[in-house]
Amino acid sequence: MIRLFAGMVTGLLMLTGSASAQDAWPSKPITLVMPYAVGGGADLMARVLAESLRRNLGQPVTVANVTGAGSVLGSRQVAQAAPDGYMLLMNHIGLSTAPALYKNLQFDPVKSYEHIGLIAEIPMLVVGGKHVPAKDVKELIEYVRKNKDKVTMASSGMGSGTHLCAMLFQKAVGAQVTMVQYKGSAPAYADIQSGRVDLMCDSTGGSVAQVKGGAVNAFVVTGNKRISSLPSVPYSAEGGLNDLGAMTVWYGLFAPAGTPKPIVDRLSGALQAAIRDPEVISKMNSWDATLYDVKYAVPSALRDTMAKNVALWTQLIQASGLTPQ
Repeated sequence: MIRLFAGMVTGLLMLTGSASAQDAWPSKPITLVMPYAVGGGADLMARVLAESLRRNLGQPVTVANVTGAGSVLGSRQVAQAAPDGYMLLMNHIGLSTAPALYKNLQFDPVKSYEHIGLIAEIPMLVVGGKHVPAKDVKELIEYVRKNKDKVTMASSGMGSGTHLCAMLFQKAVGAQVTMVQYKGSAPAYADIQSGRVDLMCDSTGGSVAQVKGGAVNAFVVTGNKRISSLPSVPYSAEGGLNDLGAMTVWYGLFAPAGTPKPIVDRLSGALQAAIRDPEVISKMNSWDATLYDVKYAVPSALRDTMAKNVALWTQLIQASGLTPQ
């Protein structure tokens, strides 16, 4: 009886201690893992989000770029981290392609995370180096079809947004080109500008500045409307590339599976506050990104979106004949 009572007391103390730890969260800095390289569109968005989360949570939120194998290495690190709310992941639609692209993944995009909520979606822009002999999207399509054996297209690795967009671009054009993988958009631009690579389909968050700075030319924007920052650039249907119409990249915030619900709820609340944050809104507008309504900055919305996208991209990737690495 004494042992039973002692066990009950110990259990109650453990529960109380756990609850106290959750109530005190966050009591130290938080790491936001960004699985793409510094300077790319995804990285820029992560840093804006991190600053808003810092203001709402009262602790520093540091962006850690953990790159490699598309977004797999950084995503795996968070999936396998302690579920205490101190290591988070910001990733996008590319995470949903991982099961179809990689063997021995060691995590599941649906089951290995607490899905905090959706953040924003952003269109992509097909850009090319100044050496590419095409003045507009019509000439680009003709050039790629005639020179498919020598045209090169950069991506930020298997399953990245740039890779998915490149797949749909090739499908729309009706020609397979040579893909060149990088650890992020930033290093790819250096090779595009030097003429070592011809094309890339990058998010407007990273590509618009490159276009306005004169480093690359813009040919077509994905989605179903033109963008305010480059109003003269046609969107997919206007450019005769209907398959690019659905190619917008959604972003979400994740924590390791098993993170206590009070922490998940606090994170979701901080994310909703970020979506209302004037500084975040201003930055996202400058990148032609569309912030989700706060009703989608909740676990169920991101979880459902992830599950549907895993099914969709698995089917598309298998149909394309790509072999998992």
